[in-house]
Amino acid sequence: MAATEPFYGEHQGGIVTPQQSHTYAAAFDLTTEKRADVIHLLREWTDAAARMTRGEAARPAQPGYEGDDKAPVDSGEALDLGPAGLTITFGFGPGLFTREGKDRYGLAARRPAALIDLPRFNGDQLLPAKSGGDLYVQACANDPQVAFHAVRQLARMGYGAIQMRWGQAGFLSGARGKTARNLMGFKDGTNNPSTSDPALMAQFVWAGAEGPAWMQSGTYTVVRRIRITLEHWDQMQLGFQEQVVGRHKLSGAPIGKHNEFDPVDLDAVDKDGNPMIPDNSHVRLSNPGSHEGQRLLRRAYSYNDSTNFYIERWPPWRQETEFDAGLLFIAHQRDPRTAFVPINEKLSKFDMMNQFTTHVGSAIFACPPGAKPGSFIGAELFEA
Repeated sequence: MAATEPFYGEHQGGIVTPQQSHTYAAAFDLTTEKRADVIHLLREWTDAAARMTRGEAARPAQPGYEGDDKAPVDSGEALDLGPAGLTITFGFGPGLFTREGKDRYGLAARRPAALIDLPRFNGDQLLPAKSGGDLYVQACANDPQVAFHAVRQLARMGYGAIQMRWGQAGFLSGARGKTARNLMGFKDGTNNPSTSDPALMAQFVWAGAEGPAWMQSGTYTVVRRIRITLEHWDQMQLGFQEQVVGRHKLSGAPIGKHNEFDPVDLDAVDKDGNPMIPDNSHVRLSNPGSHEGQRLLRRAYSYNDSTNFYIERWPPWRQETEFDAGLLFIAHQRDPRTAFVPINEKLSKFDMMNQFTTHVGSAIFACPPGAKPGSFIGAELFEA
């Protein structure tokens, strides 16, 4: 658990960092009307994040600050666990810039054009309690308690200025360096652009000179909570599951190929002249070849939030308790207008996978570049 990821740098951690095994992502709404309060909070968060990624307490012990009659500087549940590869990523939602038409902090004119209000997609059943947010915090670590502890401390620091909007724990299972499988049993993220290729990251992930200077070297993050009807999926035949996804389940190879990273051939046909990869398969509809080469960086986690009682009032009129489980889809990109939106627009209308999945949470954030020592995250946004 001694692995340490740097907090300060050109880019924020937790974006191209090799994916850790656990995450706790959360969004907060700002309740203060004072710009100075927001800056103070971000300064505190930056200092605390730098400390926690080093495996230290959220706040340093100070004479007179901690005692039997005072709240401790840190809640303590992550003591002795080490940094565990912790990264903390911050993002700014549309509500930081305007709320109900009001420019609360004098930032409306500095909202990036790429930080759009996401459109409503076909089949969306979004829950307000799982969507939106003014500020985003994504803690990733190789220990679930380390990740949760980080968000807990930041939430505690914001008391009086913010309130929790939503939080979501996620996990990733698989050997390091191997593509992890989601709860459908398929490898997830095979076709990601390589995070070790700076040119690809500059092309598809990092914001450039086309936007405001304060966002250059940052990224735009879309978060979707996707519930999977596992009970329904588990009754499907293997061959049909593979047709839905467009890949072989065991190897992860595109249908008709043998190895996971074999190129997807959208023109391949079977002996009867039918496409090897179905027209309405997930792989075909999400492939860069179907979107003028556009790509985004998936950094998704599975989630399992126990069970819910479910009632369906149309055939087969069922009532049962089902898993509340699925995918915390997190995608980083240079511009959601040319990446996530057109890709998901097509998927939401034609993807065979839609009969097993429902998008119940949605949010978008501008994640600024990394903080500089002595400064704070997003400082350039607040410069006069």
